[in-house]
Amino acid sequence: MSLSILAAAVLTGQSAMSLTAAPAPLSTVDVAYVELTAGQPLRAVHKLEAAGAARSDDPATLINLGAAYARAGMSGKALGAYRAAVASPVRYDLQLSDGSWVDSRFAARQALEAMVAANTMALR
Repeated sequence: MSLSILAAAVLTGQSAMSLTAAPAPLSTVDVAYVELTAGQPLRAVHKLEAAGAARSDDPATLINLGAAYARAGMSGKALGAYRAAVASPVRYDLQLSDGSWVDSRFAARQALEAMVAANTMALR
């Protein structure tokens, strides 16, 4: 009987320890925010392309890739990145540079619409 109490105490202690273990840190993705806010779109493009952003399904990465392409004068590539962000199966809230939080698909649609409008104005 005392052996079963000891076994129960050990098992209880183990489960308590596993419940209080520190969670694994969340992985972060570098979306070239620093480069974009510093006005270095080509650096942002190089960083994002080197990280495989064009093959990503992460909306924040694709939106920032589109922004970097647009600011670097690569409209066609920007449209492609924004369209990929809109179509991404991944969806979450993200923080914009102005501090507001929006749905990633909404942000991607807004960026795409702004890019299309800018291209339309350029054609006039």
